Amino acid sequence: MTAVKSQNLDWINSLRLIALFAVIMLHVSAIPLGQYGHIPINEWLVADFYNALVRFAVPVFVMITGALTLHREYELSAFLKKRLSRVVVPFLFWSLVYVWYAWYNEELVFNGDAWANVKQVLHQLKYGSSYHLWYVYMLIGLYFFIPIISKFVRNATRREVEYFLVMWLAVMILSQPVISAINTRVDLHYFAGYAGYLVLGHYLTFYVNYSKRFMVWMCVLFFTMLIVITIGTYLLYKYTRFITLLYEPVGPTIVLLSSCVFLLGRFTKVQLPAFIVKAKNFACEYNFGIYLSHALILYFLDEPFGISFKLCTPLISIPVTAIICFMLSLLLVWLLSKIPFAGKWLAGL
Repeated sequence: MTAVKSQNLDWINSLRLIALFAVIMLHVSAIPLGQYGHIPINEWLVADFYNALVRFAVPVFVMITGALTLHREYELSAFLKKRLSRVVVPFLFWSLVYVWYAWYNEELVFNGDAWANVKQVLHQLKYGSSYHLWYVYMLIGLYFFIPIISKFVRNATRREVEYFLVMWLAVMILSQPVISAINTRVDLHYFAGYAGYLVLGHYLTFYVNYSKRFMVWMCVLFFTMLIVITIGTYLLYKYTRFITLLYEPVGPTIVLLSSCVFLLGRFTKVQLPAFIVKAKNFACEYNFGIYLSHALILYFLDEPFGISFKLCTPLISIPVTAIICFMLSLLLVWLLSKIPFAGKWLAGL
């Protein structure tokens, strides 16, 4: 098994940026998606389509992590120290920034009782001070697990890795609301969760080879899943209470959608002008910082500037808002990185 060589990392950088922009698009379109019945149906369907289109974002992030880490051997303490320090420090800084924003927005009230104020802050840190920070809590958990799962992956045969993935998919399917009624008391939760995406990212990187016919099928499957998720979600909103069933990150439809995006990103070769490659690599350096900061930018774009899905028709306003947010988030974390001594930590470098 060969490692992911540095000259082959260009597709990973491209995929990482695509996933990051998809996250921002997801959060811009999520607001009108939650207003079913309160906005015109044509506007809601646009939000539904965009939401379906970018639901691969977090799974692809985790798959990239698996592709980059599971084939390596680690010294346990060195791995945890390096990985966790690069995540926890900027995460704590931005968590406190969002605590400040909640106070600024009068969602959080502090009083003269210092200990009560401290408990409020600790509560925010415990459960997440902004909606998008759940990903970091999940990522930290995966980092604790990577030294263990990587030993399995490095020593397993291809068939054993496939067995793990099949069990993961089976447990996922059996957990779906419509099917869960036939589930037994056999405890299979050991195969559940985002850890499966780590193994899937490794598998698709090291065991899947390119063929033109295979890529055609990946394109067909991607558009099929896009149609199923878009139309299916509309029908779920209209007729059932399982409205997020097809959107669940650890669900069969999103696994298929994300796998297609990952493989298309891996095997699609596009010759970009040198200045675009340079800009892409520059933005990649600030990837984590952009993720941490983009929600704050979205808040301030909406109020007081009115830049959101309501700017004009959602078909245009959703991607335009996402682009503006991406650029401003990049600018913000780049400026933070210039702060002496602490800048690289605050910017998530």
